Amino acid sequence: MENIDLTLIWVAIIGFGVFMYVLMDGFDLGVGVLFPFAPDDESRDLMMNSVAPVWDGNETWLILGGAGLLAAFPLIYAVFLPALYLGVFLMLAGLIFRGIAFEFRFKSGSSKHWWDRSFSLGSTVAALAQGVVIGAYIQGFEVVDWKYVGGAFDWLTPFTLMTGIGVVVGYALLGATWTVPLLTALATFWVWHGIRRRSEAIPFIGSMALFALFYLGILISMWPYAVPPDYTFWDAASDPGSQLFLLLGVLFLIPIILAYTALNYWVFRGKVKPGSGHH
Repeated sequence: MENIDLTLIWVAIIGFGVFMYVLMDGFDLGVGVLFPFAPDDESRDLMMNSVAPVWDGNETWLILGGAGLLAAFPLIYAVFLPALYLGVFLMLAGLIFRGIAFEFRFKSGSSKHWWDRSFSLGSTVAALAQGVVIGAYIQGFEVVDWKYVGGAFDWLTPFTLMTGIGVVVGYALLGATWTVPLLTALATFWVWHGIRRRSEAIPFIGSMALFALFYLGILISMWPYAVPPDYTFWDAASDPGSQLFLLLGVLFLIPIILAYTALNYWVFRGKVKPGSGHH
């Protein structure tokens, strides 16, 4: 085992988990972002019913990425949480608010429009907070001896707001197509070409390819820093024995998550029809 770099393996596992979350939960957050632009209640019902069977399962990847980060790179947690408490709180509050709106909207009568707004607001706040957190990671943190020494609002800058808006718009693109420069241009052309041909699958697949390229670009530009601008993933890694113990469990867990996610999408494949209910 001495020749195996467990830290690199865990970077790949957590990166894969976060990437799957961005793709899987990104499009249903995008549906929420686009919710106010639907022309009528029937259209909003169709939009919500299209993601209702899969949205909660999609968030499994967020749990996997977060738990893996805590276990494999505890020192990253020691910096990220104090630096990003408010941003992470807003993200979780948005996700919780959206989940509540999912359940109550289909059981409400005269108050249905309030749950429409709650669903849209929760989705938008969660997407915006995720983008702001990404921007804060890119711009770096003030760290001394693995302790965050910056202010409570250092994460909130014009740059992080722009990255937050960018993620909201990107998720909206994923949501719309659900109802690296050369490769990015080709993926963009692919999306546009599919829309012109009125294809149902090509625009969504092309949007996922765009996000994959954006994600890869961030990884390449920040590598190998876990806490920029000073600490690498190897600096932040836990004990190799702990990494190996956790790795054995994750190697069994990821195939199970992939299998039930694939089964879920297969069972609920096809178009949502008007009048079909959430439950």
